[in-house]
Formats: sequence, structure tokens, C-alpha cells
Amino acid sequence: MTVMAERTSSQLSVDTFERIAEFAEREDETVKFEFIDGRIGLCKVTNGNHGAIIMWLIRQCMRARPELDLNPLQGLKVEAYRKGRARPDGVLAPVDHFVGQGDWADPDGVLMAVEVTSYDSDTHQRDRVQKPQAYAEAGIPVYLLIDRDHLSVLVHSDPDPEDGYQDIHMVKLGGKVTLPDPVGIELDTEDLKSYID
Repeated sequence: MTVMAERTSSQLSVDTFERIAEFAEREDETVKFEFIDGRIGLCKVTNGNHGAIIMWLIRQCMRARPELDLNPLQGLKVEAYRKGRARPDGVLAPVDHFVGQGDWADPDGVLMAVEVTSYDSDTHQRDRVQKPQAYAEAGIPVYLLIDRDHLSVLVHSDPDPEDGYQDIHMVKLGGKVTLPDPVGIELDTEDLKSYID
């Protein structure tokens, strides 16, 4: 479940948001906070199948590119002028890339952001609209969306800071998909069909 509260950046500074998120997430590990497009997002930690999908993807990335880590915990500074904060379900970057960067890292050097849709009312706006735009603005080369509602995998690439990702390739679950450079990994998504609930 996700609850979004409307805020403009003039009403809430990024520093204030970071302090609120740090305190709240420390007190209750079942929630995570984001600040995208002037809105605070509060997300309940996802179910077991959601986590199983991320673990499956971590294993695929480790086999194909052992010099990279898919980090399921790292927050990123996103949107123009770093006024947003997102917690992707996974962030692909070189091993030890985030050492010393804290809870909210700069997206420079990130190769891919990953989201897995949740079964809540805000999934469409958050995962299919706001996050692709924010990740493209941040210059993240690849955005991978595993869409459980539509039983598909969408690979967004060729980011444009103003117009979002210029190339979007969709494959139904069960098919093979290639994550373009700089990721360069082919995924056989047949196994993902067993994680759809």
C-alpha cells in the first residue's frame, strides 16, 4: 500500500524530508519513504513474491556481471537539480560504488534502476509515470520495470532529461529480453511467471 501526500518543494525542503524519512524508517522497518515530483510517498514493505523477484534478478546480474552489484536498499537523488529522493527496488552499479555515499546517493555511475510493481492504487502513477521520468532526468541509462499487473517486463533506455526514455521495449513474462549497454545482460523471464501472485 502506498500513500502519497502532496507537497511542493517550497513547503518541504529535501533536508527536512531526509530527516523525516531517516527517523521514520528507523522506527518502523515495514515502511519506506520517497520524495518525487514534490510529493512524499510512503510505501509499505512488499510481499514475499515481490522480494523473490528482486532476489531472482540479483542472482541473474551476479552470474552475468560479477563486477556489478544490484543493491535493493540504496536510495537515489533524482529529478532535476536533485530535488527528489527515490528508493528503487534495485540499483545496478559497480561493486562498492555506493560506499560512503549514505542513504541518498548521487545517480552518477548507476547503470540501471529496477522497479517491480506492487498491488496498490498508486502503482501506475508511481512506477509507470513518475519514476521513469525521474530516472531519465537523472541520466540513469536503463530503467527495468517488472510489471506484475500486465505480466510483462519493460526495458526503458536512451534517457532524455526533458522527454524521458526514448526507447521502451516490452516483453511478456516467459520471453527473453536483453538489457542494453551499459548493462549488457540477457534475461530469460520464464521463471518470473512462478512469482506472480
